Amino acid sequence: MMFTPTRPSGFVRRNLTQLAALSAILGASVAVMSAQTSQTNDESVAPATTQTSPVSAQADVQAKPTLNLTIPAVSGDAMFSSSSSENEVAVNADHFNFVDAMQYGGGQRQRYGRPRYRGGNTNADGSNKYVFFAGAGFTAPVGNDSNYLKTSWGIQVGGGRQFNKHFALPIQFDWDNFGFTGQTISNQASLYFDDPTNSLYGLDGHSHIWSFTVDPTYTFYSGEGLGAYVVVGGGFYHKAANFFVPQEAESCYIYCYDYTANATVQNYSSNSAGVNGGIGLTYKFSRFSNERFYAEFRVVHTFNNYRPGITVNTPTTVADSYTGWNYFPQNSQETTYFPVKVGVRF
Repeated sequence: MMFTPTRPSGFVRRNLTQLAALSAILGASVAVMSAQTSQTNDESVAPATTQTSPVSAQADVQAKPTLNLTIPAVSGDAMFSSSSSENEVAVNADHFNFVDAMQYGGGQRQRYGRPRYRGGNTNADGSNKYVFFAGAGFTAPVGNDSNYLKTSWGIQVGGGRQFNKHFALPIQFDWDNFGFTGQTISNQASLYFDDPTNSLYGLDGHSHIWSFTVDPTYTFYSGEGLGAYVVVGGGFYHKAANFFVPQEAESCYIYCYDYTANATVQNYSSNSAGVNGGIGLTYKFSRFSNERFYAEFRVVHTFNNYRPGITVNTPTTVADSYTGWNYFPQNSQETTYFPVKVGVRF
């Protein structure tokens, strides 16, 4: 009798298929958990307690690929991976300027070109567009002029355009006063009153030169405190001399009173062109101020046209009653003098 196996029913087949799928899933889960556990145990073992032979270490390295945890370099302002960028950050950190950070909104030092200053009263280099000065000092005649003139006081004021920190073109007014020597006063008393001793009327007098000049000025040194400049110029010079005697006078306003005033005997004037040149020093007490104290020395020469006249050494047959005669021809001769002034420039 032949045995013929029967085919399993549909219910049995379905159960076997589901059982096989479940077994495959469980096996894969166990393998994954085993791999994670093995890796955790290997990382938790201290290097000092694990001793492996070089052969086994090499085999482990080849068998276990390492994970690269380095962060790739990202270009931009927030991250710097190159050595040059790191050096730049270090330099900026060493020279951090809080004022720049507040002004420009960043902690890194920025490079700029030549500074440009703005403002209606300043030039591109930061200097003022205009310069003004005022000073006073003394004036000394030299050469032949010292035979009849004496050292006296002088003042000056000026101002003008300053094109940069080196060059300025001011216009200047000077008043330089002189006294007369005793011999000059005696000579004039002889001419006016035939009184060589000047004991009758007490003659006296003074001379002055006022001028308007254009004076180009070049500042060749300008430090935080000291500065130095040279100046040359020229313009119009008016020279005058006045001789007078004291005289009693009376003034009445509500009540009358007597006083002494100078009565002019004669005065003389002469106009001419002239030149000047010199050097000056400046000093600024504060680096934040625009004002500078200055002291300067100049040489001035005027080109007067000499007019002959009567002196004690020049005999004349002209009667004294002739008015307008030149009794002081020295006033019309060329004059050289040294003005020294100190003041403030701003």
